Amino acid sequence: MIPTKPAEEKMLTVSASPHVRSSATSVRLMLDVIIALCPALIASVIIFGLRALAVTVVTVAACVLSEYVSRKIMKRPNTIGDLSAIVTGMLLAFNLPATVPFWIAALGGAVAIVVVKQMFGGIGQNFVNPAITARIVLLVSFASAMSDWPVPRQGIMNFGVDAVTGATPLAVMAGSEGEMPSLLNMLLGIRGGCLGETCAVALIIGGIYLVACKVISPAIPLSFIGTVAVIMLIAEKGSLTGLAYQLLSGGLLLGAIFMATDYATSPISFKGKIVFGIGCGIITCLIRIFGSYPEGVSFSIIIMNILVPHIEKLTTPKPFGTPKKEKKAKEAQA
Repeated sequence: MIPTKPAEEKMLTVSASPHVRSSATSVRLMLDVIIALCPALIASVIIFGLRALAVTVVTVAACVLSEYVSRKIMKRPNTIGDLSAIVTGMLLAFNLPATVPFWIAALGGAVAIVVVKQMFGGIGQNFVNPAITARIVLLVSFASAMSDWPVPRQGIMNFGVDAVTGATPLAVMAGSEGEMPSLLNMLLGIRGGCLGETCAVALIIGGIYLVACKVISPAIPLSFIGTVAVIMLIAEKGSLTGLAYQLLSGGLLLGAIFMATDYATSPISFKGKIVFGIGCGIITCLIRIFGSYPEGVSFSIIIMNILVPHIEKLTTPKPFGTPKKEKKAKEAQA
């Protein structure tokens, strides 16, 4: 009698190529993003005080609680352990002023998780970035509270926030009253703005960490920022100082590094990433130059998020051996 192997040893795993194994998990990727966001969080607390930390705690708690409750109501397996809700909460906080009322921050967390994320199936199923969408909803609904920018005291070592509020550098460049901070203060974050977008040094450190860990590709950030640099250099009539203010102002670095690179809402292919980044840069510049609102990063990313399926269709490489459309048409006619 010929011995036979157990049935489980005969089973084959059939899947599409390429067969690439990776140790990366959602938890590991989200943890790397949280680590990369920590320098900007620390900088925001130093610049704007403990209220910046309080706002972040509120948004993170709101996002985690919203995900837990919504998954329970929808009778789906709970996913708060993948840390994605924490990332969304931190990014949302980074897009808010430090003076925002806590209940508005909490409402933003609920919108980001329940409406934008869970109603479309959860992590990886949303077609627009949850944090940016929530920020736009809050901006439209509570314009005054979302435009109340605390002004850090001017000076490299004179940290703290003055009681008064003022215009952001982009608003000043657009014609609002106010004094422009020095480029050094712009680099260090001693200026008005959202609590996580001001310190360029911290954001760049976080971006380098993500690229080094291969969590993100530099294609989108470089093409996004590079496009803004080229257009704004022309708009500023060749002024390098004006260009530097444009690159360090607003949420350009925060958006390009941490939000435009979201896996679920950005293209997969290298060509697609380049097209996506260039599109974000062009729309950002058009809004900054011609729009009534001084900042355009959030709107540009949302618009390009919506166009991602079309970008993927146009830039995804065709499998080797796939017949061209003309050949298929001739064969159909024959």
